[in-house]
Amino acid sequence: MIHKELIIIGGGPIGIACGLEAKKQGLDYLILEKGTLVNSLFNYPVNMQFFSSSEKLEIDNIPFISKEAKPKRNEALEYYRRIVTGNQLHINLFEKVEEVEKKDDRFYITSSKNTYSSKYLVVATGFYDLPNLLNVPGEDKDKVSHYYNDPHYYAMQKLAVVGASNSAVDAALECYRKGAEVTMIVRGPGIGERVKYWVKPDMENRIKEGSIKAYFNAEIEAIKDKTILIRQEGKTFEIENDYVLALTGYRPNFSFLRNMGIQLSDDEKYYPQYDEKTMETNVKGLYLAGVICGGMDTHLWFIENSRIHARMILDHIASVEKEKV
Repeated sequence: MIHKELIIIGGGPIGIACGLEAKKQGLDYLILEKGTLVNSLFNYPVNMQFFSSSEKLEIDNIPFISKEAKPKRNEALEYYRRIVTGNQLHINLFEKVEEVEKKDDRFYITSSKNTYSSKYLVVATGFYDLPNLLNVPGEDKDKVSHYYNDPHYYAMQKLAVVGASNSAVDAALECYRKGAEVTMIVRGPGIGERVKYWVKPDMENRIKEGSIKAYFNAEIEAIKDKTILIRQEGKTFEIENDYVLALTGYRPNFSFLRNMGIQLSDDEKYYPQYDEKTMETNVKGLYLAGVICGGMDTHLWFIENSRIHARMILDHIASVEKEKV
């Protein structure tokens, strides 16, 4: 068993920020990431452009220089990678945390590769791993994906995009411009209000001119090999289809939080319990950082407003350690 003072679960921007603060405090820390470095960002679409400007994505006041005011995915990958390598942060990649148990005053962490014990634990795992499912027949077919990467794959195909968020709109526009026949299926009455302001008019104009077909107040009822069934305002009809991109959002791994003893709210939001001044949960020594703090409201926390969590957490750990002396 490997003993550490602090284990940080999650090697995204906020987990990296926690590592930087831990290094400043002189703690014996380790970041565990189940995938590649900044795994969620890596799995974003290849052409994705952030809503935030580059300075709002900065951590530890390290300048983020980008070609445009709003950086793209590849620039963010370069930025965060250089921070990790330049500061020689201690991080194990492709090592998934499978179980966490607290005994007395220590946490015991079982990963896919090792076992650890630590005095403190930070969970900064984000929410990109578990998609919100449609729960319809045929969703398990190979033609269905809850993640979008490259528009070239869908060229000259009949593509249904489910959802009206930033990810759905970006995918629909990019695939349309690569030659896909795009149909949008949207549960609500229109394109989402939080869609990037420079993209929303583009999407609405493509729908208005008929370049992209959109069914509003509609849902997929079933997915077949060459068609999909759509239900709209009480009527069901069938359209030809080759692929479905179900970009209906994602959720944190609430079971993982519950199994560690973190209390969640009783409503459908599943807000985790934590101290807003220290980020410590109801489990002493266990902290939350980043988007996972928002429960099902995954739009509440972003890099730009949760990067402060790292300093809040490590300052509190330092104060606790100082009291022990």
